[in-house]
Amino acid sequence: MSQSNFSRPGAIDLSGLRKPAGAAPGAPGGPGAPAGAAAGAYVLNVTEANFQSDVIERSLQAPVVVELWSPRSQGSNALGAVLAQLSTEYDGKFLLARVDVDANPQVAQAFGVQSVPVVIAILRGQPVPLFQGVLGEPEVRQYLDQLLTVAVANGITGRAEPVGPAAPDADSEEEPPPNPRYEKAENALGAGDLDGAIAAYEELLKETPADAEAKSGLARVQLVKRTQDVPDDVRTRAADNPTDVEAQLLVADVDLMGGHVDDAFARLISTVQATSGDERNTVRLHLLELFEVVGADDDRVIKARRRLMSALF
Repeated sequence: MSQSNFSRPGAIDLSGLRKPAGAAPGAPGGPGAPAGAAAGAYVLNVTEANFQSDVIERSLQAPVVVELWSPRSQGSNALGAVLAQLSTEYDGKFLLARVDVDANPQVAQAFGVQSVPVVIAILRGQPVPLFQGVLGEPEVRQYLDQLLTVAVANGITGRAEPVGPAAPDADSEEEPPPNPRYEKAENALGAGDLDGAIAAYEELLKETPADAEAKSGLARVQLVKRTQDVPDDVRTRAADNPTDVEAQLLVADVDLMGGHVDDAFARLISTVQATSGDERNTVRLHLLELFEVVGADDDRVIKARRRLMSALF
């Protein structure tokens, strides 16, 4: 059973990990990666010795996804292959750092790991828990997309440099090039220009209103923009007044950005039940927008849609 705890960067003491005296096994320039390691242009095999330089320092530029795995875990290699494949597909939007916890117990201890595989991201030197257990490619992709949204919200818009050879895959076809239709929006987002990205997605939707990818992209960028400057008292306002629509919407946005998807959906469904007329419709439309962010096929969205229907009728 997988467990998620996606949140904004938190505090875990990583200072006890040694800094490297030289290239470590499995690192770029080191004498070889461990058995069972996944390969790819954006995949590093990290040890206690090079964790500071290859994870912490690189996380200042781009998100680093740390997979804590063990050769004793049957699912670790399968998950590693999925993450390596996605690191190639995302083309430097994140770097994958794989840590064999059997060989590097200090890293596992620093993160409080009790079972593997566990996946944690590092943003500007701070950890962001993602998930535990073996997930399929679609689920992993959702967590990565949420991570990249949080990264942009925290001003991390750089790309990782390639660190290794591309993974060999003779049986698969060459990956298709990025769709140029979304290039303008993606370039604006990569540059931290949220208004430019919003305008680009809105332009696409004027041309093709049913473009699901543009709808989802617009919803994600608008979410990031709404949560850039959150008043300190917004949770107190929401708790004191269940019909304060503005506060309820903003707290739901913050919860979703932090990965607390069910909490965000439950809050807005409760607000739908507590309001009427134009206010109720405002909340309903906002909730539908958050559904776009998470994805129509996500189980949490499917369940929340049913609950929303029950609340409306």
